[in-house]
Amino acid sequence: MKRFARAALATAAVISLAGCYTPQDRALGGAAIGGLGGAGIGALASGGRAGGTLAGAAIGAASGAAVGALTAPPPPPPAYYY
Repeated sequence: MKRFARAALATAAVISLAGCYTPQDRALGGAAIGGLGGAGIGALASGGRAGGTLAGAAIGAASGAAVGALTAPPPPPPAYYY
């Protein structure tokens, strides 16, 4: 049951961040997703030790924020009123 709850929480977090458009929103969402993924990979790689988990989370959050900010779509063109 714990596994299902964690998976449901992670899925809800990813879906809630899907509508982000500004570079700041995308960086924040990318940091959250990258941090969670990095923590999971770090925990698996280090055998569950805190150092590996925290290092994975930090690396994942930094790279997720960078990728999220750099891949933001351009802003819409301004509306012209005549």
